[in-house]
Amino acid sequence: MTTPWDREVDVLVAGSGAAGLTAAITAADAGLTALIVESTSKWGGTTMLSGGGLWMPTNPLMKKLGIPDSRADALTYMEAAIGDAGPASSPERREAFVDNVPRVFNLLAGLGVRWSAAKDYPDYYPDRPGGRTGRGIEVQPFNAKRLGDWVTLSRANESVPAPLKTDDVWLLSRAWSTPTGFVRGAQFVFRTLGGIVTGKRLVGLGASLVMTLMEIAQKQGTEVLLDSPVTELVIDDGRVVGAIITTKNGPVRIRARRGVILGAGGFAQNKEWRQKYHGMAGNSSAAAGDQGTAIAVGVRAGGALAMMDDAWWGSAVPSPKGGAQFMLSERSMPFGIIVDQAGSRYTNESASYIDFGHDMINHDRETPAIPSWLILDIRHRRRYLSSALLAGGKSLREKGIVVSADTIEELATKLHMDPAALRATVTRFNGFAKTGVDEDFGRGRTVYDNYYGDPGVKPNPNLGPLEKGPFTAVQVVPGDLGTKGGLLTDEHARVLDDAGIPIAGLYAAGNTTASVMGHTYPGPGSTIAPAVVFGYLAALHAAAQTATSTAASPAASASATTTSGSTAPAEPVIQKEKEPLV
Repeated sequence: MTTPWDREVDVLVAGSGAAGLTAAITAADAGLTALIVESTSKWGGTTMLSGGGLWMPTNPLMKKLGIPDSRADALTYMEAAIGDAGPASSPERREAFVDNVPRVFNLLAGLGVRWSAAKDYPDYYPDRPGGRTGRGIEVQPFNAKRLGDWVTLSRANESVPAPLKTDDVWLLSRAWSTPTGFVRGAQFVFRTLGGIVTGKRLVGLGASLVMTLMEIAQKQGTEVLLDSPVTELVIDDGRVVGAIITTKNGPVRIRARRGVILGAGGFAQNKEWRQKYHGMAGNSSAAAGDQGTAIAVGVRAGGALAMMDDAWWGSAVPSPKGGAQFMLSERSMPFGIIVDQAGSRYTNESASYIDFGHDMINHDRETPAIPSWLILDIRHRRRYLSSALLAGGKSLREKGIVVSADTIEELATKLHMDPAALRATVTRFNGFAKTGVDEDFGRGRTVYDNYYGDPGVKPNPNLGPLEKGPFTAVQVVPGDLGTKGGLLTDEHARVLDDAGIPIAGLYAAGNTTASVMGHTYPGPGSTIAPAVVFGYLAALHAAAQTATSTAASPAASASATTTSGSTAPAEPVIQKEKEPLV
């Protein structure tokens, strides 16, 4: 006897961040019915908590601003920045990404997304072939009141409650030390006050992006179910024909006539998986629901995995209450250096956050560098905004996360370092600051390094000397914006098996997948841009498929993968003798 479906849609989408919402919007625009299921009680995912930028080469705003770009330059740059990263970043996937940037940009713009250019934000390797400044875009601040009570069911209270834009951050960090920073600070204040005066609740960064997308999805009539993780895929004759979601009222069988799209994030908050694949529990800025559930479901359907050992790494400052605050501009500004536990520099402090994170982790294998220490001259503390230190100076000092001393030697003693070693490091760096050339690590050499520098400091905006006390040391540990590894997909966002064959009816996008950006981070928004593009491509491919039959056979129901109704990934029961995930 065939088990009946509880409901039917054309496309079932798991996840309510950028990947899932874009997939659902694209499906609805193609005339399909879509249903979004979110595993947690709050929608928005990690996108809601992010900077909200998208790295979009050849996007239409570039032409309007007179910034030259081309398909060839974008692909040349991706090759130079990413290199050979295996099938996750195949030439076909890179081409699909670049080719569809203008298409998804125009689709979403036509549906109401108000795009804005982060025109001053450079690629992270701007000196490599094809590198540019101005490929980053974001969404204009959004009035959250337009979503009514639905906002209270989002992760809005976990994000920045102000209309902050990506291109504000680099200037606001020096709002009281440079004229351009002061002007941008004033603009931000007036933008915020303007929203208040007009009765709006303006939000920016990732919140503006995901709320704008949710408003479009709601206008299209797409339903969103919270607390409803996909815990089982139903397979009939080798094709995914639907899924079982676990709800507070029990399991619900949903037929997906055109396909199931998994866009429910990675495994950044799954401590067991992090320990297994990364060798550490992690300090992630990802949403709490980033538990790897969708990845596990895809594996149980036969999906292959790739890049599970990597993450969107960065630096972070431990919080007195546990976890850590991601650190962006602080390590790049002048009058500061980062040293290991022996008091030595080991990398370019102004490098992209993923490169810095990789370098810290790799260096720690030979010399203890977790935690490292950010050593600051008093001028750094007085001139530049430190978001990590805003968490509470007193509690940070009580926990030993922040340490101060009048001299470098005294500070070294408090940090259990050889005073002579730290003094030698500082003296050598101060020499570089005076000449403007970091002979050890090339800090301040590129426009990306300079982006988070201080143009008032000469001859190099990243190399202010450490000469004036009291000096402050801040603990630095690896942080991340999410994980990079997951299901292996092709240029249509179809999930592939171990033989590289697409699993019919199953798609994935975002951090649920192994990243097309490989092991690096080409430019601002390299996480969200592919999530949006491949969510779009997944829905387009699904829309072109023939609808499945009305019900799965009893045999299919019996052979469907299962996670025993748990919202946390259990050890998968998989064919082909795959290594268990946990």
